[in-house]
Formats: sequence, structure tokens, C-alpha cells
Amino acid sequence: MFIASPETPVLELATGVRSFVASEIRMIVGAERPLAAGRQTLAVFDPSTGAAITSVPRSGPEDVDAAVRAAKQALAGEWSRRLPAQRQRVMLKLADLLEENGEELAQLETVNNGKSVMLSRLVEVTSSAEYIRYMAGWATKIEGSTLDVSIPVPPGARYQAFTRKEPVGVVGAITPWNFPLNMACWKIAPALACGCTVVLKPAEETPLTVIRLAELCLEAGIPAGVVNVVTGTGEEAGAALTAHPDVNKIAFTGSTEVGRIIGIQAMRDMKRVTLELGGKAPMIMFDDMDLDQLAVAAGVGIFFNTGQTCCAGTRIYAQKGVYDRVVETLAAIAGSLSIGSGLDPANQINPVVSAKHQAHIRACVDQCIEQGARPLLDQKAHDGPGFYVQPQIFTDVQQGMSIMQDEVFGPVVTITPFSDPEEAIRLANDTRFGLGASIWTTNLNKMLRYVPRIQAETVWVNAHNLPDQNMPFGGLKRSGIGREHGRAALDNFLETKSVCIAVG
Repeated sequence: MFIASPETPVLELATGVRSFVASEIRMIVGAERPLAAGRQTLAVFDPSTGAAITSVPRSGPEDVDAAVRAAKQALAGEWSRRLPAQRQRVMLKLADLLEENGEELAQLETVNNGKSVMLSRLVEVTSSAEYIRYMAGWATKIEGSTLDVSIPVPPGARYQAFTRKEPVGVVGAITPWNFPLNMACWKIAPALACGCTVVLKPAEETPLTVIRLAELCLEAGIPAGVVNVVTGTGEEAGAALTAHPDVNKIAFTGSTEVGRIIGIQAMRDMKRVTLELGGKAPMIMFDDMDLDQLAVAAGVGIFFNTGQTCCAGTRIYAQKGVYDRVVETLAAIAGSLSIGSGLDPANQINPVVSAKHQAHIRACVDQCIEQGARPLLDQKAHDGPGFYVQPQIFTDVQQGMSIMQDEVFGPVVTITPFSDPEEAIRLANDTRFGLGASIWTTNLNKMLRYVPRIQAETVWVNAHNLPDQNMPFGGLKRSGIGREHGRAALDNFLETKSVCIAVG
């Protein structure tokens, strides 16, 4: 079912979506579709209603071991003999299948995650398909180098040396719940391009589209065992995957707290690891900014995906000449956002992913008020079921408050005035995170002067929270290790081997 136009409301779920949710959902391990060895399951919820809609297997170490064995066997089997162009072709076929099944995938994502179906169509499906195509192109462009060496022994000997790039091996991928399908493709696509195999554990809250993705991998002609999916909790399935001795690399996106645990385990086993973790992105708004861009800053930079993005601009620093206008405009925008189910794209604030996360955001808001910050918007309880949280903007905040230092991951933002640019840079960098940031100015000299001084891996100018498949993405400080996207992503899934040949 090809994808609908982004703004089309879903009046009735597609037949394929209803059938999938009503079926007995199983994992994908090699050529098998197993239940968990212990026959336990996890309930899956619709955030717009709070009701359980289906269940998935709750896997444990035994299930993870079976998936890793399948991936290891596939790595040594047919997949290792595929030419780069053959890997490219099946990846391109996979991208086509994502689009051909796009509307069902988008609706399934919205039912499981809660987000706007517009975002599910544009980001989860369309962007994912393009990301797979982009990475498919790299499959035929992996290269080593020839080296001139100066080995002096024995006297008169000559050597030729070169490097070759080889797949790192079995990849354990653990993905978050905020962009389930898209983040799965961020892990799977570069791994496939490099010739690796994957065992993927999606977030326990949002496993459904990832299972469909693995089914489409098989349909595209990717051999069984190359892409495996195990469902379960992080404490059980995730921990078993991270610690498995036959997993060569861990690719994780999620919280800094969990990332630290995974990083420690990876170091104990000397596994390769990439970690894309939390953020607390600043937005620095100078007096000379184009104030007409405040709507864009709010829609894309702050409240995009109901604030459930790691690069959300949750700390605004506005120079005093525009501070009052920034506060007034953003408060008006936030207060006017319509709240409701993601199946209607007209709703701009959708439910957050779970009751647990809803409680977390509300606790952060309550704590901020207790610490003395001033909320600008009335907080009225949402009329009806579901995991909804209304937007909130705070002023009169202090840099040491938890709202300024800890990730909320919801539609909550602070606005702080500053006098001079030096103060703004100091405040922006006063965080343990370093994922994204932005500056807003019409002065080219300010752009060039201050971008290098901001401690974040990605800095946008007069824009925010807009990644691209060709632009490396990752974190400084406690926001992570390694880079995704672009050529940099390939290095995460490749080992460099040096070869030295004596030629006489």
C-alpha cells in the first residue's frame, strides 16, 4: 500500500495494519519465526488511548543466543560471498519495498508510537527508504589504500603494502522508541553495505515496525540470518546481546545512563561500540535574528515529535533586545498547538510514548516549578485517555536547575535572557551534553565567530534539528561516541587490515 500524502488523516486503519496487530507476532531469527523460549510476552500499547493492542515475545539470553548464532552463520555463509553490487541491489529492493508498504508502515508506527502520521510518512518511511538507498551506494565504494613502506630488513628487500576494509562481523543493534523504524534503518543500512550481519533489539515500547522491516529484508532477498530481530526488555534481551561473546560490535541509540552501562560492557569484552546518547541542545538567539523564523524554531526545533528528540532545542538563550518578543511569540505558539491523536495530522502535539514517560515529563515540570521557575502556560489535564502532555515554557530559570541540566524529552522549553555573546556561549556550553545546538543571527561574522566555540557535534545556523544522511551525526561529551550518517558511518562497521608483501 503506497504511502498517502503527508497531510491526509487516517479515518480507518489499513487492512494490513489491523491484520498484523491481530496476529501472533513473533521474532525473526534466521529462517525461523520463534516465540520466546520461556513463552513470556510483553504488552504493546497505543499511546493515544493507553490500551494494549497486541503483545510481542519477551526474549531472554537463550533467544538472543539463537539470534547471534544465526547471524554468525549467515556472516560466514552466502552473505560473505555476495559481491558489493549484489548487496547494493538487495538494499535498493528493500528501499522500494518500504515505499510500497509505506502507508501501512506509517499507520503502524503511529498506532504503536503515538506520533503524527505525517512524521511517520515523511521521516519513518520516506526518509528511511532514502537512507537505505544512500547507504546502498556506499556498498560499491569501500576502499583501502596503497602504502609506501620503509622496512629496512633484510638489506635490499622490497615490500608492497596496502590496507583493506573488512566487515566488523556480527552487529548488536539496540534502538530507541522515538523514531523506531528510522533508527533501525540507521543501524541496519550501513551494516549491510559493509557486509555485516545484525541482531537488532528494538525498544520494548515500539517493536512493531522493526519486525515488519525484518520481514521486508527477507522479501528483498537478503539471506535469512543477516537481519534478525529479538524483542524484549533492555535488562534481559539488551543486556544479553551486549554481553554476548560472538557479537563484534554494539550500535546503540538511547539514554546516556544506559549508554554508559553498554560502553563499560563493551570495553570489558573489547567490542567495537558506537553510542548516540542524550542531549540538552541550546538555541542562541541574537538581537539581529530574523524574528519571522520563530515559528520555524518552535515547530522544528522545539516541539517536533512532541519534543521527543535528542536534539530538541530545550534551552533558549535570547539576547535582551529580542527576549520579550521571543517569550511572547513562543508562548503564543505553544499555547495554540492542537493536541490529539497522531492519526490526524492537524494535531500538532501528540501523545508521548508511554505512561511511564508521561509521568517523567510531568515530574520534571513539577520539580521545575518547585525550584522557582515561572511557567507561562496553564496546565490543564487532557480530556480523555492516552499519554498526553501539554507544552510548557519556563522563564526565571537558573542554570543549576534540573530543567537546565537534565533531559526531559518532551514539549518543555526554557527561555533565558543574555546580555553579550560571551555570556551566551558560556551558558550554552554549561552542560554535560554536546549533541546539537543552533545560533540565530543575520550577521555572517557572528556565524563564523561563534560556531567553532559551541561545544556540540552539530551546529545549525538559522535552523535546528535537521539531520541529513550525508552529514555526520553524533555527540561530544556525554552525548556519545562515534558518528552516524555519511562516510563516517561506514567506519563504524569496518575493520582496517594491513597487508605487507615481500617482493624480493
